[in-house]
Amino acid sequence: MFIRINSGAISGIDAVNVTAEVNVASGGIGLYIVGLPDNTIKESHERIQAAFENSGYRLIAKKTVVNLAPADLRKEGSQYDLAIAIGILTATEQIHPTMLDDSMFIGELSLGGAVRPVKGVLPLVAMARKSGFKRVFMPNDNISEGAVVEGIECIGISTLIELCQILEGRIAYSITPHTIVTEEVVEDEYLEDFADVKGQKYVKRALEIAAAGGHNVIMIGSPGSGKTMLARRMPTILPPMTLEEALETTKVHSVAGKIGTNRGLITQRPFRAPHHLTSQVALIGGGQSPQPGEVSLANNGVLFLDEMPEFGRNVLEVLRQPLEDRHITISRAKYSVDYPANFTLIASMNPCPCGYYNHPTKECSCSAAAVHRYMSHISGPLMDRIDIHIEVVPVSISEMTTAERAESSAEIRKRVIAAREIQLRRFEGLDIHCNAMMNSAMLRRFAPLEKGVATLLESAMSRLNLSTRAYDRIIKVARTIADLEGKEHIEPQHITEAIGFRSLDRETWGIR
Repeated sequence: MFIRINSGAISGIDAVNVTAEVNVASGGIGLYIVGLPDNTIKESHERIQAAFENSGYRLIAKKTVVNLAPADLRKEGSQYDLAIAIGILTATEQIHPTMLDDSMFIGELSLGGAVRPVKGVLPLVAMARKSGFKRVFMPNDNISEGAVVEGIECIGISTLIELCQILEGRIAYSITPHTIVTEEVVEDEYLEDFADVKGQKYVKRALEIAAAGGHNVIMIGSPGSGKTMLARRMPTILPPMTLEEALETTKVHSVAGKIGTNRGLITQRPFRAPHHLTSQVALIGGGQSPQPGEVSLANNGVLFLDEMPEFGRNVLEVLRQPLEDRHITISRAKYSVDYPANFTLIASMNPCPCGYYNHPTKECSCSAAAVHRYMSHISGPLMDRIDIHIEVVPVSISEMTTAERAESSAEIRKRVIAAREIQLRRFEGLDIHCNAMMNSAMLRRFAPLEKGVATLLESAMSRLNLSTRAYDRIIKVARTIADLEGKEHIEPQHITEAIGFRSLDRETWGIR
């Protein structure tokens, strides 16, 4: 007997339709799974056999061939267990289900017959709706994630027996209500707040500009100056995620298996802080079984690299392309996948090996050459892609003990949102949404400089020995500063402030 059961495979952060074709015939004994399965799928033979035995079913002593079509697409993961099991039970006439043609099945089977959660449920359910399926049977633990998709029935199941009884109409099933979301997602509250940070007004100003324009930032300061504390509060002043951003972010985390069992749509902008021993593959993504890396997990949020020079030089260099293109394409002999990587980079570092260069009270023991070598861990091309360079000075005791109330994240965020709204109107109809994403042609169109302002910038470029890329970055930051003030044109004070945020370029840092 021949049966087709619908399932799906993950490709990047999207999904494609996969059909489990099951044929049971005489002429041999055993279960054979074909269609480029990985080891996880090949091992499903043992899981399915044990699940059958513990659920009152059996593998018939005939030749059972399962083809995961299309056969030329590499299949990975355990989400096919349920489709294969239902196909075998139907083909061997142990169950007589209805509603197979318009249903999709995803889930892993345990040896006892329970249905376990799997990765990538959100893109799989979205693909099912697009393909015209009416319902998706999935593990109960994935139901919150699947219910984010509108227009399709999401049915949570806990055991193989329960699923078989539902398919035969012996018990009723319940449909999980669709999670209602609006165009602007309501965020969970953040635990951190800029109101907790005493002093550091200059650094807070730099981070506000970065949030308003989507700019990358590097903070240079001695240990204990507050770099990490400031970076961790960056998501609290970013604009709320739109529905499109929330869905894209949730897809990435779903494919990576980073969503909890009770969570549906991700509403907070992600904050990723990988350790400096992180490998290239862990940062960028890929691997033998392709997975999103940290740059994709930080999509629509913040990627924080603490003590940036401690990362391997080769690891840092792979950031150059996603910082420019806002996505990453990983090509290998057996696959090619695309992942989004539209993140804001926040990096921090000590100013020298001992950490006390330019410290107001402690003396640095490093030579100028040692400082220069330390800074050389970050290449010039990578530093040029960081828009804002800011020196973080330790807060004085008087500032720490002051009773003056610091500005809250909510107050800063209002100004950031207002500036972003200006940019959204400016870039209406274009495939960008913030100043940091402008290319050279867009700069000439949306951020033209008057003669006096251009002369000021040219003089600074020559004096600081900045690269051509830095020239564009300064204009982008100046455009954001003007947006925060509600000004239509870039004025001299905007360029001056933007130039101040490039004073820590590698060519000038470390010269006593």
